[in-house]
Amino acid sequence: MGGSAWADPVVLNVVDVAGNLALTQKAIEAFRDKYPNLVSQVTFTNAPAPQLPGKIKAMQGAGRSDIDLVLTGTDALAAGIEQNLWMPLLPDRAKDFPGVLDKYAPNPRKMQDLAQGQGLEVSFMAAGPLIEYNPAHVSDPPKTTDQLLAWCKAHPDKLIYARPANSGAGRAFLMGLPYLLGDKDPHDPIHGWDKTWAYLKQLDSCIPYYPGGTSAVMKELGEGSRDMTLTVTGWDINPRALGVVPAEFKVQAFDNQTWVNDAHFMVIPKGVAPEKLPVLIKLMNFLLEPQQQAMTYDDGYFYPGPAVKDVPLSAAPQHSQDVLKKYGRPEYDQLIASHPNVVPLDAKAMVAAFHKWDQDIGAQKTK
Repeated sequence: MGGSAWADPVVLNVVDVAGNLALTQKAIEAFRDKYPNLVSQVTFTNAPAPQLPGKIKAMQGAGRSDIDLVLTGTDALAAGIEQNLWMPLLPDRAKDFPGVLDKYAPNPRKMQDLAQGQGLEVSFMAAGPLIEYNPAHVSDPPKTTDQLLAWCKAHPDKLIYARPANSGAGRAFLMGLPYLLGDKDPHDPIHGWDKTWAYLKQLDSCIPYYPGGTSAVMKELGEGSRDMTLTVTGWDINPRALGVVPAEFKVQAFDNQTWVNDAHFMVIPKGVAPEKLPVLIKLMNFLLEPQQQAMTYDDGYFYPGPAVKDVPLSAAPQHSQDVLKKYGRPEYDQLIASHPNVVPLDAKAMVAAFHKWDQDIGAQKTK
C-alpha cells in the first residue's frame, strides 16, 4: 500500500440478498460518515439469493469484481461455500477480527459455525417455525403437525407458505418438520427425512401454490385471501408493524416446538480489490460493536436481531423499543428460552433440501 497505511478513499459496493439492509444500512452509512478518509461512497443493491452465486462465479471467471461485501442469509451463504466463492476469514485472518467468536451470544455462536470461517454473522433471529393465523377465521389454531394437516384439508387453499429456497419462513418450516415429526435424521434431508417429505406431499394437496418469497405470502394473508401461514418471529412482528398484516393476527407455536434459528452473515467474495480489503475488515468489526448491533432490533423484522451478547432491547433506538412494545409478543422470549434451539442444515444439506423440495413439492405450483 506504499508509504501510508491507507490509499485514497474507496467506493464500497454492498449487495444484500437477505433483507439485511433493513437492519444494517444505517450503521454502514454511519461508518461511511465517520471515516470519509476511507470510504468515499457506498452503493447498496438488493438481489434474489438464488441468482447471486452464479453472478459472482461469472464475475470471478472474468477476473473482475463489482461486489465487495455480500449480506446473506444461510441460503446464498451455503451456495457460495459449496462453490468456493467466499474469502476465508477465520482462522486465516483471525488477527483482523480480534476475539470475534467470543463476542457472540450462545445461540448466535452456534449459527456462526455455519459460515465455516468464510463469513461473520451480523444478525440473529430465533426464527420458527410458527403458525400465523387470522383469529376471525380460525378459532382453534393447530398445535401439532397432524392438526395443521387436518385444518388445511378442511380449508383448502387457505394455507400458504413460500418456496423455501427464497424464504426464511418457508425454510424454517421445511427444516423444523423433521424435528416436529420425529424423523430419523433431521440433518440428512435425502436419507433421513422420510416423514417430512411424505407430510409435505400430503400438505401440498390443499395448498393453492407457493409464492416466490415471504412478502407475497404476507400480502395475501393481510388481504384476506389466506387465513394461515407458517412464519418466523420477524415475519410475524414486522408485517404487522408495517400494516401489511392486521395487528390482531395471532401466532401459535407447536406443542413440541424446536426453534430452527436463522442468521445473516457478512461475506467477501474472492477477488475483491486489495485496497478495499482493510476497509471491509474495519467495517465488519464496526458492525459487530454493541451500538451498531442494537440497531438490528429495527422494527422487529429479524427478532431479536443482535448476534453479540449483552445488547438488550433497552439499548436499541427508541423507535425500535416502541415498535416491539406494540407489535412484539411478550411470550416469545419465554418460548425461545423453554424450547430447544437448533442450527439449520449445513451448506451441502441445505442445497440438497432446496433442490428436492423444488423438484418433488414445488415444481408444479411455484409462481
